[in-house]
Formats: sequence, C-alpha cells, structure tokens
Amino acid sequence: MSLQAIQLPDEGILLYEIKHKDGDVVKEHYHQVHQVLYALEGEGRIRLDGKDSVFNGDHVCVIAPGALHAIVSDSKLTVLVLAFDQAIFDDAVKTRLLDEHHSKLIKPFHYEISEVRPLLRKMLFEQSARHHLSGLAMKIILIEMLIVLSRSQQPHALTDANSLRAERIRHYIETHYFENLDADRIAGILGMSSRYINMIFKEHYNMTPVRYLTDLRIGLAKKLLTETDKDITSICFELGFETVSTFYRIFKDAAEIPPQKYRTLHKTREHHTVKDERQYTPEYVSTHTPGNAASSGQAPHLRAHPRSPG
Repeated sequence: MSLQAIQLPDEGILLYEIKHKDGDVVKEHYHQVHQVLYALEGEGRIRLDGKDSVFNGDHVCVIAPGALHAIVSDSKLTVLVLAFDQAIFDDAVKTRLLDEHHSKLIKPFHYEISEVRPLLRKMLFEQSARHHLSGLAMKIILIEMLIVLSRSQQPHALTDANSLRAERIRHYIETHYFENLDADRIAGILGMSSRYINMIFKEHYNMTPVRYLTDLRIGLAKKLLTETDKDITSICFELGFETVSTFYRIFKDAAEIPPQKYRTLHKTREHHTVKDERQYTPEYVSTHTPGNAASSGQAPHLRAHPRSPG
C-alpha cells in the first residue's frame, strides 16, 4: 500500500476518466484528497478499508483521504473520478457534508442516479469551458452532488421491496414538488412504468402519486396564502405550477373557493381570533412564557401524510 498523490488544479477540483480492462488490478493505495468514484459501465470489485464489495455500473464510492482501497475489474470497467480538496469549502460544508461522507460504497436508486449523472456532465462542461466562473460553478455543483449522495444514504426501516419503492416515490415527490412533474415524468425518472408506480403507491398510500403531489402542493399553497403576503403568481411559481390558470383551477377544485378568496377568508378569521384572544386572557394562562409554541411565531413544519385506509 502506498500514497498515490493526485495533483489538483488551483480550483481544487478535478474530474477525469479511468478505463480498466478485463482482469486489471489496481493494488491497495490511498490519496491525500477526497474522491468520488462513479462507475459508468462494466463490472468489478472494490476493496475499501479491508472490505470487498461489488462495484458495477451506476455504483458510487466515496473515499476519504487516507482510506485504503483497491479495484479489480471483472470486465471493461470505466470509472469517472472526482477528486477534490476539502480546503476549498467553509466549515459549514465540511461539518454537514464531508464529515458524513466517510469512505463507503453507495448504490443509489434510479432517480438519485438521474440527478448525479447530469451534475457530472455539468462539471465536465465547466472543466473544459475554462470560463473565469468555471471554478466557482464546479464548487457549487460539487456541493449539490454531495447533498444528493448524503440524502441517498438516509436509513430506511422498510424491508419489503414495494414498500421501499413506494417510500422512495413519496420522498421524490416531497423533494421535487416544485418541478414540472406528471405521472410519465415521475415514472421515467424513477425507472418504472407509470402503471407500476400507480399500483404500488396506491397500495401503500391509497392514492396515485399525482394525487399525492396535488395534495402536497395545495397544502403548501394554503400555508403560503395564510401565513405570507406573497403574490399568488409567486406562489404558483414556487409550487411548480406552469400557469396561474392551472393553479387557480386545481386550487378551486380542492378548496372549493379561489386562492384569493381563501386568503381573504382565513386572514379575516385569524384577525378576529387574535382580537378575541387579546380581549380575554385567563389569569392562569401565561402569554409570555419563553419557548411557548403558541407565542413563538414559528409556523409548524408542513409535511404531507398519506391518507388512512378507507
């Protein structure tokens, strides 16, 4: 085992390709910088800190500085290597992202790979463009990639395959509701047919993914209408609706009144409630208790929940 130094450019980030032929063996070694290995195609094995694992196409391996690793290719194995120096990041990024990424092999789901691949393409473009902003762009893209990989490692208690898939679909919707999503796009990103994702999602959540998406957006819209003064056009944009007319139609179908009327009605109710509370405050209720949720002014965290069966 030996140190194999990687010379990084001034930006502190380098993305390059390594091709392994069938039967190639890269002996155990380590580097002085972080690496993210992405297997573009082929089959092989990787030894990381003494543990052997399969390393095939679309697998990702995060390697910390000083971590011993070796690679054996069982067929032609093409690997993209993203090397970077943690010194380019501030303490917040180091603590929240790099400290989480100890050396490990990651087998992301299809939709997570669909996010990783375009980020790598963007980095390759910026690296070749050599624009005066390319170094900054690569740093931003790298942070986004580390976030995607970090989220892909969230623990799941579910063991049943369809339950896990349904949970992944739900998670994808909750973290991408602001995009232009429909049934076919969700299915394509997740690598399944729309019929299949509808079936397994309805089995676990009693509704289709698109209905879940709509309910989530409408719930957030109600919160924004009543708790902020944002323009309805801005709310429409923020929640992923392509046109204001579509937002009005869907909101009215769900709430039975238009968005502006909903805002006026609920803000009026809130005003009267606050006024009544000021007029009568029982002596045994403390209105200034530190940490009191009712007086903290913090809005409750909104999270969509599946409907109960029946």
